[in-house]
Amino acid sequence: MEALRSTGLRKNDPRLNELMDNLREIHRNSNSDGGSPETQKLDRDTFRSVISANIVLISRAFRHQFIIPDFQGFTKHIEDFYWKCKSNTEGKVASYIPQLARMNPDYWGVSVCTIDGQRFSIGDISIPFTLQSCSKPLTYGIALEMLGSDVVHQYVGQEPSGRNFNELVLDHNKKPHNPMINAGAILVCSLLKTLVKPEMTLAEKFDFTMNYFKRMAGGENLGFNNAVFLSEREAADRNYALGFYMREHKCYPEKTNLRECMDFYFQCCSMEANCDSMAVMAATLANGGICPITEEKVLTPDSVRDVLSLMHSCGMYDYSGQFAFKVGLPAKSGVCGGMLVVIPNVMGICSWSPPLDHMGNSCRGVQFCEEIVKEFNFHRYDNLKHATNKKDPRRHKYETKGLSIVNLLFSAASGDVTAMRRHRLSGMDMTLSDYDGRTALHLAAAEGHFDCVEFLLEHCRVPHNCKDR
Repeated sequence: MEALRSTGLRKNDPRLNELMDNLREIHRNSNSDGGSPETQKLDRDTFRSVISANIVLISRAFRHQFIIPDFQGFTKHIEDFYWKCKSNTEGKVASYIPQLARMNPDYWGVSVCTIDGQRFSIGDISIPFTLQSCSKPLTYGIALEMLGSDVVHQYVGQEPSGRNFNELVLDHNKKPHNPMINAGAILVCSLLKTLVKPEMTLAEKFDFTMNYFKRMAGGENLGFNNAVFLSEREAADRNYALGFYMREHKCYPEKTNLRECMDFYFQCCSMEANCDSMAVMAATLANGGICPITEEKVLTPDSVRDVLSLMHSCGMYDYSGQFAFKVGLPAKSGVCGGMLVVIPNVMGICSWSPPLDHMGNSCRGVQFCEEIVKEFNFHRYDNLKHATNKKDPRRHKYETKGLSIVNLLFSAASGDVTAMRRHRLSGMDMTLSDYDGRTALHLAAAEGHFDCVEFLLEHCRVPHNCKDR
């Protein structure tokens, strides 16, 4: 079990239920007084029968076939970034409702979930917080799934507004600019309320949406904060103004009940989660709509593509453009201090820290994202040719080095001095050898490539007396 944990799998992973049930049953039948099901010793045949139901997942874990092969090495970097950002004391806690104003500014948690269900968490990851604007990409995803992109975008645009997230303004088509600002999210909620299963009452629609969120979170912790809901409704003059302004411009579908629509919007913002469950939601988006820990298809890839596109361009309030430039990842922040970050085809990340900058984004959360893309090639455009050599945690530990050795030795064996110059200029160690101890000098000399031998000895100063096997 310890070896499985080191690969990033948790014992409460739903995909390991059979394994854990088998261990508990064997422990119970053994009449052992001490120890736990996880630490008991098993003979070979019993071990085989215990793991047989989950053998595919377990063999992938032990063969390092997950998206992050060296997960422990990767999490050490995440820990370093966490502690570096913890010292950031900038920003102020949101104060427009008392429940948010009472949040401890020292709270700071980060959770990671990869598309293979590898998990890591550090800090205040079990404390629940309300989703607030982090619910917007989720409700938008449900609307796309239930109604289709064409219907949804008859009512709401896809452009960054260039204005405040709660400004009283529509685009040139008299539609909200995008689903990531308040006006757009209110309209998306009206679509869910009015067009999706219209026979449902407000209570039933709330249950429907909550269950959809839970499916994205793999059944993990999700709740509802009624005090925040009531406070949001009391302090909602601007949101009501947006609602009535859109009704004046006939933005809503027919038969929309504005009061119920606004209540539904506040309910979505008042749902509660923690870093762990939000990281699974982000990982579901990173995995093309399939929850990594339950393997249930919750959203179609087309819906996820549209959600991530708008998170990338509009997800960080007025900082969206700069965030896309500096970090280059789809993300959505909320005034609760939460941040959903998606690295497509790799992982989802949730960070939570209540102090916000003047744009309304978590100070520590933004810094954490910047630290990640400084170290790893996760920025959308980090994989361009001739880009700087950042770390790629998706590669096996020795894969990069092995590829470098093969390229260097092949250049030497084929007499390609130009390629060897390029290797040297890129900072490569020209004394690297293969498993037989053969260096570039050995191969260049054996193949009679005098130019390569001269280059290695005179320009690279490689030792002339190294021995191969």
